Amino acid sequence: MTLADEVIAWYDLNARDLPWRQPATTPWGVLVSEVMLQQTPVVRVEPAWRSWMTRWPTPAALAADPQSEAVRMWGRLGYPRRAMRLHACALAIVERHGGRVPDELDQLLALPGVGTYTARAVATFAYGQRHPVVDTNVRRVVSRAVEGKPDAGPATTAADLVAMEELLPEETARAARASIAFMELGAIVCTARAPKCVDCPFHQVCAWRLTGEPLPAGPSRKPQRYAGTDRQVRGLLLEVLRHATGPVPRQRLDVVWADEVQRARALAGLVEDGLVESLGANDFVLAGDAPAFERQIL
Repeated sequence: MTLADEVIAWYDLNARDLPWRQPATTPWGVLVSEVMLQQTPVVRVEPAWRSWMTRWPTPAALAADPQSEAVRMWGRLGYPRRAMRLHACALAIVERHGGRVPDELDQLLALPGVGTYTARAVATFAYGQRHPVVDTNVRRVVSRAVEGKPDAGPATTAADLVAMEELLPEETARAARASIAFMELGAIVCTARAPKCVDCPFHQVCAWRLTGEPLPAGPSRKPQRYAGTDRQVRGLLLEVLRHATGPVPRQRLDVVWADEVQRARALAGLVEDGLVESLGANDFVLAGDAPAFERQIL
């Protein structure tokens, strides 16, 4: 049996029951899940995904609402620009593709904020196509099982795509199944710091295990600090704006963080990123809310 055969057989018995993997899930649901899962664990994404898909089951439904509603619904998932990208995607899908998520790789890549990984993931997981889908988990599995290295390094390269494609079966549907299976194996068994080698379908053939080499001394990616960073301040400011029913005066934002310089920098960054708009010099709203609130003022 090939590695693909082994991992598919393992996946069929061990895959997590995630809502975006259900047969009835639409390509839009797959796209939403892939954007939400970027840098965010499944346990936090699952309830957010269910709420999002209940409110906006189609791209057209989201496109009909202002982007401020997408940011509100995003809540505390982090990296809220992802909500704006999903809203921009919805608009583009409605305008360019009649409300249907495209199935061509080049058309997916042309959507706002959709990169190589996300485009390949949607084409593969939503449409069952044959593409190498490579994330951190997949790269780690291939690095260990095939190359005998404990870690694949910090960034995906063209060589990673080639290595993964060589492992995929020729038959299209089976290749798509293998892609999700390799990813799942890296997520729950071949983990970065505590791999469960005895549970791995590659236990007998894994090149890295057979070398007897230990795990690297530290993670390949330095964990990002959150407490006290501009990211934390931005989140606190957005939390106030998300729950506001009108323009928020600067004075209300001033109380969320004591460091005036850092607070001003974070607020300016939110405005620059398009997440927040200013109404005059001292009133602020989520981007997309400005027209409605301006009408209230008038």
